[in-house]
Order: sequence, then structure tokens, then C-alpha cells
Amino acid sequence: MANMIVVGTQWGDEGKGKLIDILTEFADMVVRFQGGANAGHTLEVDGKQLITHLVPSGLLHEGKRIAIGPGVVLDPETLVSEIELAGEHGMLERGNEFLLSHRAHVVMPYHRALDAARESAKGKSKIGTTLRGIGPCLEDKVARTGIRVSDMIDKDILRRKLDARLPELNALLVHYGAEPVTAEDILPRQNELAEKIAPFVADVGEIVRKEMERGRSVLFEGAQGTLLDIDHGTYPFVTSSNTVSAAACTSVGFGPGKIDAVVGVTKAYTTRVGSGPFPTELDDADGQHLQKKGGEFGATTGRPRRCGWLDAVALRYTLALNGCTSLCLTKLDVLSGMEKIKVAVAYRLDGEEIHSLPADSQAIERIEPVYEEVDGWQEDIQEIREKDALPKPVLHYIKWLESLLNLPIDIVSVGPGRGETLMVQNPFRRG
Repeated sequence: MANMIVVGTQWGDEGKGKLIDILTEFADMVVRFQGGANAGHTLEVDGKQLITHLVPSGLLHEGKRIAIGPGVVLDPETLVSEIELAGEHGMLERGNEFLLSHRAHVVMPYHRALDAARESAKGKSKIGTTLRGIGPCLEDKVARTGIRVSDMIDKDILRRKLDARLPELNALLVHYGAEPVTAEDILPRQNELAEKIAPFVADVGEIVRKEMERGRSVLFEGAQGTLLDIDHGTYPFVTSSNTVSAAACTSVGFGPGKIDAVVGVTKAYTTRVGSGPFPTELDDADGQHLQKKGGEFGATTGRPRRCGWLDAVALRYTLALNGCTSLCLTKLDVLSGMEKIKVAVAYRLDGEEIHSLPADSQAIERIEPVYEEVDGWQEDIQEIREKDALPKPVLHYIKWLESLLNLPIDIVSVGPGRGETLMVQNPFRRG
């Protein structure tokens, strides 16, 4: 058995949740290792759509250990609602064990208030956050003023921490024109939520290490995408955490030698939600086709996603950052009906052709993509279940991408459902 990390290789929304759902069959434990309720997984099972923001999608299976790791920032309101939803669907009665790290930091109501107040004040310069309080919560974490799950479930500690944090926090809220908050405003609901999550609290890092020592297989689930990484993404239009595969090791707490495979997930085209540079963005009929046929609206915010051609330059960068051993190509069916399909293979910046993604977002804004194109296809491929049955132009497109990226494409998704996934090679068993 193997330990595996699944990461998004674009700006998020690549289809990681569906892949995790499929790969969970081969794992003993699934761990969400970063992000928060600013990410969403849209799953379709038995014709029903299920959206989760915190609970790993592995909960759909039977007899699995499902965990939220120390690096996740936890919105208790969202978590409790998802636990209740899982209970309604009988997901907590299938021999599953749900665990929540006592080290995870908690998003408090004042984090969301500060997030919204700041974005409003920035006007046209706003970053485009989900307004879920993720950034302010992580600021408190780094400043060592944060509240962790272990603090939240102890009423006395929670009260002391709020009394220490709120004076400075309220000064910021007032500065941005928002209403200040008091501990009395917060405590009743937070204490109620704490009672509901307390039964699931555990030392997730220690449990993961013991599972690995026993030779059991652990699957690590990331959120957002690599180009939103706080260090390596299109800064400042990024999330507030590390989204790359190595974050699984540092946040959960184990050595990188324990990882056997890293699977990158990419759409057959590119999307982005919120502000920030997007070299291959399309503002034409092709972009409208991708948005409409792909149903490109955010699972968390409902915002329409910006759409564009696949960017092989950025993709090579993210695959290298993550040390990906194979790739999952999603939403290939969305390209059906297009006469020509383009992929950016280089950039032109200030008259010079370059083959890497600049670190400066202002430079990325000036990029002109250099495209190569292949013939598209008209056939509906959503009902196809074997790779060799795909039309020749589709097979050519897949092979072309493998050559461009120098990486095998192990899994191809041709629709939203579980069954609409072609596993060319099981990445758990590669090599």
C-alpha cells in the first residue's frame, strides 16, 4: 500500500474532491491537510449532488478513518452543519471514524467581519477573498493570538483568549467602519458549537504517524490550487496558506520520505475565481462555451469562474513544485463540440519569448500566451468508459499533453459522476 497526496495544479476547482472520493477506495485513512471553508468539493453520487467545504469527501465510503488535520482553519458553524448533513445521509453509520485535530485553528465571527470590512475598503483593489475569515484567522495564528480547537472546547480558556484578543481586533473593525464585538456576543454560540465538535477531537498527527507505522495507506487531500499558494502562487492574489504537496508533511507532522505518490489534478482547460492575473483567459465565445458547458460557478461562493485555455507553462511549474508522479485530467467532456483546442506552450513578455511563470503578478498581467492548437471533436464522450474507446482526436489530445508535461495521465474524467472516470493506471499501484 502507498501514502499519497492529491493536489490541485491550477487556481483551484480542478475536481480534487471527486478524485479523492474515487481513490479513497484504496486508502485506509483520508486526511484534509490545509485550507478551510473557503474551499468546496462538489460531488455527484447516485445522481445526487453533495457539496462539502471542510469534511473530506472520503466520508462517502465505508469503514474509513476521516480526519481534518492541524493545518486546516476550522469554521465550526460550517463543520457542524456538514456533520449533521453527513448524519442525515447515514455517512456516520458506515463504520467510519471522523477525527478533528485539536491543533487546528478556529475561524471566529470577528475574523469574518474583519475579512469583509477590509475587502469593502479596498474597492477595486480587492483580492477577491471568499469572505470566510480565512486570512484574518491565519494572521492570528502567525501572530500567536489565535484560538485552536483545544482552546475552544475549554470554556475558561476561550473566555481568556477572547478578552485578550478583542481590544486590538475591535480597533481594527472600527477603523474599517465595522461594528465592534464583545465576548458576550460570541460565547453562547461558540460554547454550543464546541459541545457538538468535542466528541471528534483527537491528536490527528499522532494517529497518522501510527497508521503509517502500521503500514496502512493514508490519502492526503489538499484544497485550493497550487497557483494560490501563499509563497509560490500569483501573489498577492492568493490564499493565506501553503497549498503545495509539501504542506501535508509540515501541517500534519511527518517526514516527506513517507510519501509514495503525488497526484496532480488539472482541468482540460483553466479556470480562476476572484481577482488576479490569468494569462489564457478568454473573453469570447470559446470562454462562454467553457463556462456554460462546464458549469463554472464556485462551489463555495457561487461566483462565475473565469475560463481560458489550458496553460502548459504554468502547469509545468506547478507539477515541479509538487513533485507530481502522475496527473488526473478532469472535465475533458467540456471540450466536446469545439473545432480547435488551444494550449499555451510559451509566453511572450515585453517582446521576449519565455518558458516560465514570472513571480511578479504585474508581469504576469502583461503576458501574451503563445499557443499551439489541435483539432477538437464533436462527439459526446460522457458515456465512454474505456480510454481506447475515446475518439482519435481525444486520444491525441491526451497523448500530446503527456508529451508537453512529461508526465503520465493516469486518470481521465469525462463527467461529474463517479462512474464517469477512466482509470488508465491506478496511481496507488504505479511502479
